[in-house]
Amino acid sequence: MRGVSDPIDRALLNDWQRDFPITERPFGVLAEVLGTSETNVIERLRARVEAGQITRLGATCAPNTISASTLAAVAAPEDRIEEVAAIIGAEPGVNHSYLRENDWNLWFVATGPSRADVDAALARIAQRSGLRVLDLRLVRPFNLDLGFSLRGETRCPRLLQTPDTTVLQRGDRDIVQALMRGLAFDARPYAGIATTLGRSETEVMARIRVLSAARIIARLGIIVRHRALGWRSNAMVVWDLPHDAITRAGPMLAAQPGVTLCYERTPVAGVWPYRLYTMIHAQSRNEALARLAEAAALPDLRGAPHLVLFSSHCFKQTGALVAQERTIA
Repeated sequence: MRGVSDPIDRALLNDWQRDFPITERPFGVLAEVLGTSETNVIERLRARVEAGQITRLGATCAPNTISASTLAAVAAPEDRIEEVAAIIGAEPGVNHSYLRENDWNLWFVATGPSRADVDAALARIAQRSGLRVLDLRLVRPFNLDLGFSLRGETRCPRLLQTPDTTVLQRGDRDIVQALMRGLAFDARPYAGIATTLGRSETEVMARIRVLSAARIIARLGIIVRHRALGWRSNAMVVWDLPHDAITRAGPMLAAQPGVTLCYERTPVAGVWPYRLYTMIHAQSRNEALARLAEAAALPDLRGAPHLVLFSSHCFKQTGALVAQERTIA
């Protein structure tokens, strides 16, 4: 792992990408585990943010549960890439935006409180750029973990369980939006959210526990910048398979080493036939291609048409938009 040699820093970034404590003084819990002080933990994490190795300390959510989202792409002319990327990035609901090696070269995730919000964002991008926007909606996920082992071990994907949306209550969106923005590196970070929302710290923590147990919050912890930590060769691989074949191939592909995301999405007739998507994160292009070769040799993928779209630049990486954000007056 590039740039992180200190064992405490390495443990912080590796071991707390999920299951961050939901308690009044969570950094104190980390300090006790690591044999250091609460203040030292907070200072170390702040330093890693300043070094560009941590995006935020917060949540990721199961897609299309508490909010809506879609993967989208445009084919920007070479001389307009920066301009169009700026148009895309200006949308508050766009939380990831990448340049990839394909004619459809600008790929982004659009999020919002509702599907109507996502549709409106895509329409604005199309109108302002003058380009067609592919709307590639999620059909079913197989692996959405996106955790990175900083010690070199292979992490097995967690079994995806259906989120229980019946637990949702009024006000939950605001809590989740605050977690998407990120917890403050203060001794009592949940108290900060509570103050902003005009609720009690105890109530906010209770709701976060409920949402985590219901799998609406998929992960609560440190969100690392994988490129800054050495995973610089990242490829989105898309496979042209029928729906029934994906039922068999999807779980097998999700379990492959190096595959950090795996899901089925809707195709676009006559333009984009691909239904099965995987992300392969590696520390070199050759390593990524080797991982792909292993995956392509799987019985249900052997001979399947596919494209490899390596990422060449990240324009935006932030938390999803699940509610209109509130601030202290």
